[in-house]
Amino acid sequence: MKKVHVSIILLIGQFLWITPNLAQENQHQRPCDLPEGKQLDFWLGHWELSWPAEQFGGTPGTLQHGTNTVTKILDNCIIYESFRFPDGNFNGHSFSVYDARSHQWKQTWVDNKGSYLLFTGEFKDGKMILSTAPYTRNGKTFISRMVFRNITSDSFDWDWQRSSDNGKTWQDMWNIHYQRSE
Repeated sequence: MKKVHVSIILLIGQFLWITPNLAQENQHQRPCDLPEGKQLDFWLGHWELSWPAEQFGGTPGTLQHGTNTVTKILDNCIIYESFRFPDGNFNGHSFSVYDARSHQWKQTWVDNKGSYLLFTGEFKDGKMILSTAPYTRNGKTFISRMVFRNITSDSFDWDWQRSSDNGKTWQDMWNIHYQRSE
């Protein structure tokens, strides 16, 4: 009988040792290797951009152009964006990562105008939506967001929107059409 108890205790001990190690091993899977961590891969590549010039005081009925190069860096785990708007002397970079703990995408944007923006969001219903936290400008509170929509292998549309009613309604501020160049 004592041998049976010792065997059971050893078996339980092995189970207790193996279970946390397996759980710990699964916790160390890189978020970028999860299916959710690949949701922004449609953005990878070299892109030609166009948008209505009147959105920035240009001639109505004409288009302004830019480029965007999006790659993976840091062992293919971080999505890195390099945006150029040559005609307007506007350049920016973003770093995006899937955070498995919060089940959200997170992005940091910086540019040559001194902007620093933080976004969180998710891919849902065929759209990637990344939003800022509420912020106050001139005594009014806003939320801004990016919406990636109409996504195909060679193109998509990107909208910069702002809400002054806590996300009930959204106003388009900048609408860019992406066309793959390579």
